[in-house]
Amino acid sequence: MTGKKTAKKSPPRTLTPRPSPTRGEGRSRSKKPDAATVQKTLTRLQKAHPDAHCELDHRSPFQLLVATVLSAQTTDVAVNKVTPALFARFRDARALAKADPVRDVEPIINRIGMYRQKAKNIVGLSKQLVEEHGAEVPRSLEALVALPGVGRKTANVVLGVAFGAPEGVVVDTHVQRIAQRLGWTKNAEPPKIERDLCALIPRDKWDITSHVLIFHGRRVCFARKPNCEGCTVNDVCPSAFHAETVGRKAPRART
Repeated sequence: MTGKKTAKKSPPRTLTPRPSPTRGEGRSRSKKPDAATVQKTLTRLQKAHPDAHCELDHRSPFQLLVATVLSAQTTDVAVNKVTPALFARFRDARALAKADPVRDVEPIINRIGMYRQKAKNIVGLSKQLVEEHGAEVPRSLEALVALPGVGRKTANVVLGVAFGAPEGVVVDTHVQRIAQRLGWTKNAEPPKIERDLCALIPRDKWDITSHVLIFHGRRVCFARKPNCEGCTVNDVCPSAFHAETVGRKAPRART
């Protein structure tokens, strides 16, 4: 008698449960940022940082220009430690234009990075202000970027803070990092990031946008250990709770 063949049963499949996404993790990073959403998020950040402002100490457009040039690759805190003595001795462009960079300026600012080149730049720009602009800081981007040591970022700081008329959003390391983490840009180069932000944010908000994002970057969304738990916009941030992997330069490979 031939028995019926019994089909072999496959072992039960073990299903590995997928962890539930925490706040912000389930959103698509490929989604194009929406201007209205960006502006709502910016408004919330403004409420979180109502005192956001330029943290370089200054009393005039000239002092702001000099301080901003000195702040390149240097913290505002470090710059604010050297500018009181600098401005006490050289109160305006006419005074600084007469200074010798090595003998008069370097000893005052030698606690900040690249102080030798910066000393040359601030004396040089002071001479150019005297010769071409009546010792006054010009109010155009074109004229500002023609000064020694002044690039587009520095020019927009001066135009926005001193004159309320920036030609774009200032993109420093904090603004770059926060904009990338919030999904407002996919670009890594400051000029392209600036174009993205200007397309999403009204012109009259360009100046305050940079200050708010800088404040947020310095106080909450740190480069290495961002405080996502304490962030007021973690519910709309696509990088929330894994932000340390976004908006930072890749570590150099060891050789």
